[in-house]
Amino acid sequence: METYTRLFKALADKTRLRIINLLIRSGQELCVCEIVDSLSETQYNISKHLKELKYAGLIEEKRMGRWVSYGLISSPDEFKVFLFKAIASLPDDLISRDMKLLRGRLSLRKNGKCVFGLQSKQWEIMLRQLKKKGKYRSC
Repeated sequence: METYTRLFKALADKTRLRIINLLIRSGQELCVCEIVDSLSETQYNISKHLKELKYAGLIEEKRMGRWVSYGLISSPDEFKVFLFKAIASLPDDLISRDMKLLRGRLSLRKNGKCVFGLQSKQWEIMLRQLKKKGKYRSC
């Protein structure tokens, strides 16, 4: 029962739900800086939430030099598959802003990999372009 309690506690937070949702909908591993920029949260806050999700057994991390990426666990049991499907069915209007920012952030990848860290000039330029096109509003 402790395992399930840990899962529900991990998912009882808005930011953690948003992180899991990004990982589900993107269908790929995401670098910490991509999550930070997509959710417009601090690196400290995102790292804290990623630790909780990892502890709950929902995500796993992969280190590549100085970069750390996170993805959904590779072999989820039937219950976690059910949870992921439930999260994936959240209404689009609740997560559209996150997904727009993630798509913009992912467009900065080179050869499918994150190459710009936190507070990069390239991300600032991308945000300005999204604002001009009316596709992004800050909170």
